[in-house]
Amino acid sequence: MDHSVGAAIPHRADLWLGDHGVAQTVSHATGAKPEDIANQAAHDVVTGRFSRPEEVADLVLLLASDRTANVTGADFRIDGGLVPTW
Repeated sequence: MDHSVGAAIPHRADLWLGDHGVAQTVSHATGAKPEDIANQAAHDVVTGRFSRPEEVADLVLLLASDRTANVTGADFRIDGGLVPTW
């Protein structure tokens, strides 16, 4: 069955975490702990956390399944509310 989905758009937690992530960069500039910076960023998300990779995979699997065969040209943001959609 053909499917046409515009995009599954996850929030990239890896941009915040890791050796060259935003949290580490801000830490170097401010002296704050990278964990505290990442935790604050996650706290600012509506759900209070970054999306997990398995949540993104579940969305992609759902969109590729026959259950969504009539969904076309839609963008699905999976970011815990980081980007307001109202």
